[in-house]
Amino acid sequence: MKGFYVVLVTVAVVGGGVIWYGSRAQPASGPPPGASPRVAASDGFSGFTLGSDVAPVEVTEYSDFECPFCASFATVQMPVIRDQLITTGRVRWRYREFPLSNHRWSRLAALAAQCAGEQGKFWEMHDQMFLHHRWAQTSKNPRSLFRGFAQDVGADLDKYDACVDGDRYAGRVQASFEEGVARGVSGTPTFFVNGKRFDGRPTSDAFKALVDSLTKPGR
Repeated sequence: MKGFYVVLVTVAVVGGGVIWYGSRAQPASGPPPGASPRVAASDGFSGFTLGSDVAPVEVTEYSDFECPFCASFATVQMPVIRDQLITTGRVRWRYREFPLSNHRWSRLAALAAQCAGEQGKFWEMHDQMFLHHRWAQTSKNPRSLFRGFAQDVGADLDKYDACVDGDRYAGRVQASFEEGVARGVSGTPTFFVNGKRFDGRPTSDAFKALVDSLTKPGR
């Protein structure tokens, strides 16, 4: 993996034990040169969500599609969180992009996901990018691979191509990055639970325990 990481390590006792790492780097300072976003950063978009709008707990995740630790969370912990907390109506999950400057393709990946999201396919694209994460371990431009993911999830490719080629949602990605910086985010993945930063172990068990405590009767 290219670039410099400051590694955060937390040990979570799950089965034989899990070591959790988080990527940290100086985030990118702006959109790529020549980008001409079609959607302004001030369009009011606040991220794609999963779960009920009236869930008692909301989790905001700042993530980078190229981040290996984000991929680990998305493929190992997130499926359990979806089953235990999101589909049961206890949690609403919000995804925010936080592209790191040492990840060459992170902004392209975020843009591709936004363009799939324009067609109601964000979470399907999210899953494809993280489940098939070998693209992040090479220097090869993943644009055609992302297009293949878009096709696999059922996106209209003509609309998808126009969106990606026009950098339509570069402004949204930048706004999400700036929001994260303002909240003190410096690495991925980073989580906020009901507006408060979560510095515990980012495992399904840890999130369930926290949600249980926050929704305990009489609290």
